[in-house]
Amino acid sequence: MWNYPQFDPVALSLGPIAIHWYGLSYLVGIGGIWWHLVRKARQPGSPWNEEQISDLVFFAVFGVILGGRIGYMLFYGRDELMLNPLSLFKIWQGGMSFHGGMLGVFVAMAVFAGKHQKTFFQVTDFIAPSIPIALGTGRLGNFINVELPGRVTDVAWAAIYPGEIIGRHPSSLYQAFSEGLVLFGLLWLFTRRTRPLMATSSMFLIGYGCLRFVSEFFREPDAHLGYVFDWLTTGQLLSLPMVVIGTVMLMISWRNSMDVDISDGTSKAIPAAPAESTKATIDKPAINKATKSKANKSKANKSK
Repeated sequence: MWNYPQFDPVALSLGPIAIHWYGLSYLVGIGGIWWHLVRKARQPGSPWNEEQISDLVFFAVFGVILGGRIGYMLFYGRDELMLNPLSLFKIWQGGMSFHGGMLGVFVAMAVFAGKHQKTFFQVTDFIAPSIPIALGTGRLGNFINVELPGRVTDVAWAAIYPGEIIGRHPSSLYQAFSEGLVLFGLLWLFTRRTRPLMATSSMFLIGYGCLRFVSEFFREPDAHLGYVFDWLTTGQLLSLPMVVIGTVMLMISWRNSMDVDISDGTSKAIPAAPAESTKATIDKPAINKATKSKANKSKANKSK
């Protein structure tokens, strides 16, 4: 076992201004997403440009901060919100919900898509593979803030949290690894080939939902919430719809037979040619030839 490190939550103080590690973790994640999207936008033939990327990241950040904080207070901190409504704005203390942030990003992406004349899923397919970068750094912020304590265990790598003498799973590190590195690798492999429109967004929902559901078995539920149905946590309950919706979306995506250029997020429909139309095209020269032959015979009979 090892003792959980005690970090100073303030990374840098500049007079009255305090820069927290938690905020820096989000800043690094946002920077990573921007860098990754710019690289994709610079690929030959991409309809995306750097100005659009900057606009996209701005909308995404706005959505994730508002949605993440509001979602956390509604899903996990309702009692505190009722006692002190101003606690909603204390983001530096930690407390951001991924599921709330995701809903906030969905709204932001819909607004962005309308502004730039793109479809909603063209935007989400483009940005989805980059999201795990921020998820991973955000979980590291949880680790520094001594958040998301794991369940009690006696495994060799168990961490002894401050003020305790028992070992726990370092669940924030588990989630940084799974939601960050593993999910990023999964989406990178998935998008190496051209995929139908909506497929990448669907795989993100399925991948995150499954990984989050599993990692929750190592994370101690919030004390004021406990378990749902004796063993299910709130995080797992919120992740199940992601897997279901993602699976349905993926089935619809493949059924629509859309070919998506992953490098730029555009879609190109490939409609199947009707059998009757193909037959008509093939037989048309033969029909014309037969018609001309009949006309020539008719003229020959008349000349006789």
